[in-house]
Amino acid sequence: MGKAKTERRLADNEAQAIARTLRVSPQKLNLVAATIRGKKVDKALAELEFSRKRIAAQVKKTLESAIANAENNHDLDVDSLVVAEAYVGKSIVMKRFHARGRGRASRIEKPFAHLTIIVREVEQGEAA
Repeated sequence: MGKAKTERRLADNEAQAIARTLRVSPQKLNLVAATIRGKKVDKALAELEFSRKRIAAQVKKTLESAIANAENNHDLDVDSLVVAEAYVGKSIVMKRFHARGRGRASRIEKPFAHLTIIVREVEQGEAA
């Protein structure tokens, strides 16, 4: 018996990859994600390869995973993929303290973030 299979949230020409609990603030991660939104995947990979941001390596790894998902799981053409969406979500925040003068302490917050990348197969004329 069991329950019915859930419908696929993405369209047939889309694939996604999610990286959870990345050790960077969502604001900094969004700066890197904004550089690849709407670009063809080969240009986006090149952009991430030469980015000077520390988190760019993990964003590149997530994009490569989305491309592999598109190719292997959904039989999409890798050459016609674009980054349809790249969005960032908040995750946990570790709280630490830092000793200050006169017996006081101040709080240090170490945020984490989630990254979701959705790639879409487009026709040759549609690509940006």
